[in-house]
Amino acid sequence: MKHILVVDDAATVRLYHRKILGDAGWRTAEACNGLEALEAVQAADDPFDLFVVDVNMPRLDGYAFVRELRRLPLALQAPVLMVSTEARAQDAAAGFDAGVNGYLVKPSRPHELVVSAALLLGERAAAESACARLAGEPS
Repeated sequence: MKHILVVDDAATVRLYHRKILGDAGWRTAEACNGLEALEAVQAADDPFDLFVVDVNMPRLDGYAFVRELRRLPLALQAPVLMVSTEARAQDAAAGFDAGVNGYLVKPSRPHELVVSAALLLGERAAAESACARLAGEPS
């Protein structure tokens, strides 16, 4: 089962994202800032398969977390989906420059989060199922 680390300083957002991703069938863990996330990455017995990361956080923001993550050994690397209230094109560009693989603007709809995560995880069936639900078709 794929393992996702949700990184956000807002407890309600972490809970919301973990619920959505957990209901889609993935294991989740959480960190409240980039520094805690880096510690979780380095301490994990089972490497994470995806990171869902906010931008604005204390101690180490999302951009800095991604830059630090990309400096770690390849065995610890995984795709990063940045989910932020920052909606300007230059915010997304800064994320991609830091090394993210996808960018969503909060509040993200559950199906957008699941489809984005599934595509980054290489799980076509989960993406198709979420798309079918989004289109109002049975999954």
